[in-house]
Amino acid sequence: MDLTKTPDPVAPAIELVGIAKKFHTRSGVVAAVEHVDLTIGEGEFFSLLGPSGCGKTTTLRMIGGFEQPTEGQILLHGKDVVGVPPNHRDVNTVFQSYALFPHLTIFENVAFGLKRKGGLSKADISQRVNEMLEMVQLEGRASRRPTELSGGQQQRVALARALVNRPRALLLDEPLSALDLKLRQAMQIELKRIQREVGITFIFVTHDQGEALTMSDRLIVMNAGRIEQLGTPREVYERPRTRFVAGFIGTSNLMQAPVIALDGTTALLDVGPDQRIVVPDATEAGAGVGTTLDVTVRPEKIVMSAAAPDAGRCSIKATVSEIVYLGSTTEYAVATSLGSLTVLVQNASDASDVASRGEQVWLSWRPEHSLALAGRPSSVPATPEPVA
Repeated sequence: MDLTKTPDPVAPAIELVGIAKKFHTRSGVVAAVEHVDLTIGEGEFFSLLGPSGCGKTTTLRMIGGFEQPTEGQILLHGKDVVGVPPNHRDVNTVFQSYALFPHLTIFENVAFGLKRKGGLSKADISQRVNEMLEMVQLEGRASRRPTELSGGQQQRVALARALVNRPRALLLDEPLSALDLKLRQAMQIELKRIQREVGITFIFVTHDQGEALTMSDRLIVMNAGRIEQLGTPREVYERPRTRFVAGFIGTSNLMQAPVIALDGTTALLDVGPDQRIVVPDATEAGAGVGTTLDVTVRPEKIVMSAAAPDAGRCSIKATVSEIVYLGSTTEYAVATSLGSLTVLVQNASDASDVASRGEQVWLSWRPEHSLALAGRPSSVPATPEPVA
């Protein structure tokens, strides 16, 4: 099963072909990025998501020309730009620090690149700068200095300065990480609005899953220099393909259990007497009778009840161990034969707790919400003992 196959966009903007990046250190050679193949479509808002050290920023820097790949090709609108310096690539970069000139006005900061590039009259420069300031909603602050603006406003200036040159792609290296939560959430919406208005390709690097899910048309999840999964935010959240993606995106219940029977591609797991977990499409993840399968189910997909559920649902017994009120939802930590799981219950205006601490309950979910995770299955005896 190919977890990273990219659909062919109508008009590819950026293509990475067999890209790898190795750094030589005192302790030896370190592979920051390993054989990445990726196609990003014209006009996409595309995110590189992953934890620190996964290779996402190195990948972005190679696209921008600040790092050169050890192997592979980087095609910008069909042209290989490996070895081409950053200022000769038709892309601009917005850095985490914004890098504004404190002694220049906002107008002068935005106009800086246009003046260096040359070829435009003062009237043309003024028109383009004012258009950009209007787009980022800073038209009344052109004469101010960066230190007179808030963090969110400074970020908008950095965007305007990068966009005023009309690049064909904009690279953004964690530009929201310095903002507080409320402002960061507001700027996510603003970034997406600006991207729709200018219509160019945005490539956004972040370790924040919420940012990536909110803004992206598509995204990749990176781990240890490789692509773990590619897809739309909904696809990656609803159908994670690997244990890493399931654990990194949102809250997931990760379980392991032996496969005791297969019906076509659907696996039946051994989870103890009177309990039942079936997993569709399990053979794609390497399931077979006598193997241990990694399975995930999202906490919001689980129903908790005192009575045994319908026979067609997956169901296991549990004991409530902790209850955390979160406002719109209540989070339950429950103990099961497969370990501790999390259940999220939507709060109604007049609802009390669904269950009490120490109470015995049933957990159930629809079979299609059992997701098999790719990876090498573990060998177990052909006739496993029931799970206690």
